[in-house]
Amino acid sequence: MSTRRAFHEAPLPLFTADADEAVGEVLSGRLPSYIADHRKRLRSRFMEGGAAAMPDYELLELVLFRSIPRQDVKPLARLLLDTFGDFNRVVTAPPARLMAVKGIGEAVVQDLKILEAAAQRMMRARVMHRAVLTSWDALLDYCHTSMAHRETEQFRILFLDRKNVLIADEEQAKGTVDHVPVYPREVVKRGLELNASAIILVHNHPSGDPTPSDADISMTHQIKDAAEVLGIVLHDHLIIGKSRELSFRSEGYL
Repeated sequence: MSTRRAFHEAPLPLFTADADEAVGEVLSGRLPSYIADHRKRLRSRFMEGGAAAMPDYELLELVLFRSIPRQDVKPLARLLLDTFGDFNRVVTAPPARLMAVKGIGEAVVQDLKILEAAAQRMMRARVMHRAVLTSWDALLDYCHTSMAHRETEQFRILFLDRKNVLIADEEQAKGTVDHVPVYPREVVKRGLELNASAIILVHNHPSGDPTPSDADISMTHQIKDAAEVLGIVLHDHLIIGKSRELSFRSEGYL
């Protein structure tokens, strides 16, 4: 009777994580020169020229080097891209879906989620406590980074002070692939608690198409009416799709 070989790998010191099983041959002792040289070449190219000239699978390999130090990770990088489509979708994929890919274990998932959190935090730092109207492009970049590749709907509220400075960014609700429950009363109540003068609504469409539904339009006007009674202005409602966003203000819905 044949048995499946089990193995354990100690990750490099940058991250603390459990063992991983990966696609390809598990290596013991020193890495073969062709793998070691390949890793050295990729790292050198990245340090000398940055990520712009590197295809997605090579950038993903650089990430996987840390998670799986004793193995050729190119097959796994390509498998991840075949499964999810591109680098962004790999990094933002839900942990359960990542774990379903042959060769992915907790170390890889943890490192990808650390990378995702770092990207979101850096983008958020560009918009928090700044005037929204003078950092609009940065705000859109942050919304795309945080929401464009989610597989379920998320509803966020951006709270602004009287100078239109962003004072809070909060998730109000999560939903399914095509619906998220939103309660206008709770939106306005939170605005009062934060002493906000204005709000911007943001939610994503996992389908990729940011065209608003009738329910989106109705909900937006309910929030607008409730907010106006209490002196809070609804500046806009942004719907984030896979590659573009839709502004209710620009499209004439507000």
